[in-house]
Formats: sequence, C-alpha cells, structure tokens
Amino acid sequence: MKLIADRLDRISPSLTIAMTTKARALKASGKDIVGLSSGEPDFDTPRNVKDAAIAAIERGETKYTDVSGTPALRQAACYRFKEDHGLDYKPEEIIVATGGKQVIFDALLATINPGDEAIIPAPCWVSYPDIVELAEGKPVIVGCDENNGFKLRPEQLEKAITAKTKWFILNNPCNPTGAAYNAAELKALTDVLMRHPHVWIFTDDIYEKLAYDGFRPATILEVEPRLRDRTVTMNGVSKAYAMTGWRIGYAGAPVALIKEMDKLQSQSTSNTSSVSQAAAVEALTGPQDNIDVMRAAYKRRRDMMVEELNKAAGLRCHKPEGAFYVFPSMQGCIGKTSKGGKKISNDEDFCVALLEEEGVACVHGSAFMYPGYFRISYATSDAALKEACVRIQRFCAGLK
Repeated sequence: MKLIADRLDRISPSLTIAMTTKARALKASGKDIVGLSSGEPDFDTPRNVKDAAIAAIERGETKYTDVSGTPALRQAACYRFKEDHGLDYKPEEIIVATGGKQVIFDALLATINPGDEAIIPAPCWVSYPDIVELAEGKPVIVGCDENNGFKLRPEQLEKAITAKTKWFILNNPCNPTGAAYNAAELKALTDVLMRHPHVWIFTDDIYEKLAYDGFRPATILEVEPRLRDRTVTMNGVSKAYAMTGWRIGYAGAPVALIKEMDKLQSQSTSNTSSVSQAAAVEALTGPQDNIDVMRAAYKRRRDMMVEELNKAAGLRCHKPEGAFYVFPSMQGCIGKTSKGGKKISNDEDFCVALLEEEGVACVHGSAFMYPGYFRISYATSDAALKEACVRIQRFCAGLK
C-alpha cells in the first residue's frame, strides 16, 4: 500500500524556498553567496510594533484566541481597508490566518470541487497553481506579455472564462514582476467579471503599499463595489511592515465564506499567534511612517537594478511599478555556455550556473509559470545588490 497520498503528486515544494535553501547550504559550506531569491524585507520590524508585542506578553495575552482572530485585530483590518480603499468591512467579514498563504489555502480548499477552474495570470507567485491543484481544481494559466507590462488584458480574461471557472486570482502588485494595476486597468477587468456572475475573485494585495513614482495600486472592490458578494480581498503585514516571521495575513469576504474558512482553519492551525496578532494591531493602526522609509529605499534599489541589469549581455529588464522584485529576460543567453562549462538551455540552467559559478541566488522564471526570465529580489542592502550586479554582468559577459 502506498504511504503518500496521491494529492501530493500534484504539487511541488515551493521553488522560491528551495532556491533559498540551496543558497543557504552553499553559504554554510563557505561559499560567498549574495542571496536574492527570498521575498523578505531586509528591514527590521518597526520598534513600535515590537513594543506592542512585548506589552502583550507582559499582559499575559498568550492564550488561544478566536480562530478568525482577536476582535482587536479584525477591527484593525476593517480600519485599514477603510482607510486605504474606502472599503466598509465588519469584523465578522474578516478572517486572520497564519500568513497570507493560509488565507489563500482556506479560501480555495473551502470552495473548489474537483474540476473547478481558477484563472491565474502569469508570471504568477509559485504557490497559486499548487494550492489550486491540492484542492483538486485546475489552474488555468494565462500568460501576460512583457510588452503590456506583464498585465492581463480584459480580452484574455474573457477568453479564459468557462462554465467551470470558479476563481479569478489576481496579485496586485505582482510577485514576481512588480506589475501593478491602477483603477482604470482594473475597471476593464471588472467589466468582464460583471458579465460572469459565477466567477469569484481573489485579490492578493500584500504588496500594495510598495509602489513607486506616485503609482497607486487599486483594489477590485474599490473600482467595482457590485462584486462585493463574490470577492475575497487579502492583505497582511509581512511585506509593508517587515513582519514576515510574525505570520499574519487577513482577508475580507462575505460572511458565509468567512464562516467556512473559519471551519477549515479550526481543523488545521486554529488561531495564529496571539502575540503576533497584538503586534499586527499596532502595525495596522499605529504610525505608518516606516513604510515611507522602506519605500524610498526600495525605489532607489529598483532603479539601480534595472539600470545595471540592462547593461548585462543577453539580459533585458522591465521597470516594475511595485513590490520589490525585478523580472529580467535572459533569453539572449539561451544556447550559450558558461565559463564553468554549463550549457544554458533554459532559465533554470542560467540560475543554477549563476549560483554555482558566481554565488548569486535568484529564482528561474519557470517556477513562476513564465520561462525565459528570472526573478531577483531587491529587498536587501544596496551593497549586496551592487555586488550582485557586478557578478551577473561578469557571468553574462563570460557566456560563449
């Protein structure tokens, strides 16, 4: 009898985590590694947020909470939705989970039946297709052209929708491209969705506060409130507040769905950390000036990375509107051989050779359902990024 369940054959370990793990192992062995594979801010959690967690511990707030989150955090999420986008959620329409990934997991496993389809614009975050697969659904991957800023066109969405479509999943700004949609661009998509009332919408806005040059990402319900009864609006504290390890994600959705997500979560992780929830309340409702500091640093880094990567032979790098990633094309390097003798047949070969020969860790585009490209996180120090660019340029120059 087979020990491992068949459902696990449909998914893979997170390839972003796998590349980060490989880089850490090489670093532990003594190799000089510049790690650009992990989507994690290099900034420390703000002082006021840490103080709020310490105060919660001192008050004894170390017990179980409601599965959906503490009343204080659900209210804080309502406040943030209202403050940022004018969305009126009630606490009973909010769920708090162990990171944004669990919110996605809860929503999709609570709703997808075998054969249901989920439309996912690509390049896309590595976990979306696998979570759909785990729920026995079918990911429908729709490629978005670099010439259109890696953004989904309304006619592409219209074409992808079938009678089996259950979900449309949108990440705005996007991991891995940093592509972001403004209100007008989203309105074109919501006009399509209004014609298909059986399609639910999941909008992952985890990077929304990290946008540059005055660009303001919109969110689905902000531009089309009539979609409220079939939209999940997800956010969290990991990226904007440098709180990845605190593991807090949250979402607003219709009460009926929140109750089912709560039921599923009650049989998996129950509530997330009570101390983390207290910290998240302060993050969402306290001073927001730390975001401005981080945003300014990320913009500077983005501009530098785009400029330097476009100097590398065989690479082409689009300037993103948000998040903290660049997603350059490496198609000009395909078919060549590295100084170390590695044949570059695809984007994975490129990233493996770059890591092994120059000690730069990034993630190949195929992991994001978009071959021929690779992702670099610029959520690290200016010095590390400058060194990485030197190494990448040297690596590309050495390809023959």
